[in-house]
Amino acid sequence: MTNSLTTGLLSGLAATLPMTAVMEILHRALPAQERYPLPPRQITQRLTRKVGVEQELDESSKTGLTLVSHFAYGAAAGGVYAEVAGQLRQPLRQIPLPPAARAAAAGTLYGLLVWTVSYLGLLPAAGILAPATRHPARRNALMIVAHVIWGATLGLLVERYGDRGTRLT
Repeated sequence: MTNSLTTGLLSGLAATLPMTAVMEILHRALPAQERYPLPPRQITQRLTRKVGVEQELDESSKTGLTLVSHFAYGAAAGGVYAEVAGQLRQPLRQIPLPPAARAAAAGTLYGLLVWTVSYLGLLPAAGILAPATRHPARRNALMIVAHVIWGATLGLLVERYGDRGTRLT
């Protein structure tokens, strides 16, 4: 495993923590009718149902499986980011910002890309979730903000701990 991939996996894993906290806080602020399970739980429910194990899991197991899969997806997406972050270096150098701001901006754009690909493409195409266009605007805003937090954190962590190939300075 390359150093940048390891950095990305660990950074994506770590960035999922503040993302998850923001999701929980914003979820509680939604109107009652929009406080149904967040996407990580919905995804876990759909997949456990599809493979026929949903009835065998108690609530604690479902929660644990949801968290493990959510953090694993964050780590995997972070690994991809670290492998491509070096390619962003040249155009981002043209932006008159401090290196940390460029790193956060690059990560934010990537976080928005992950949200778009996941919630408008991959998950609907796989029949796991309805596309984001069929969810309430506040829930989409919640998930977009969470992905911005995840992406900015990811960008900063990869910038700080990445090797020369992934750093944006």
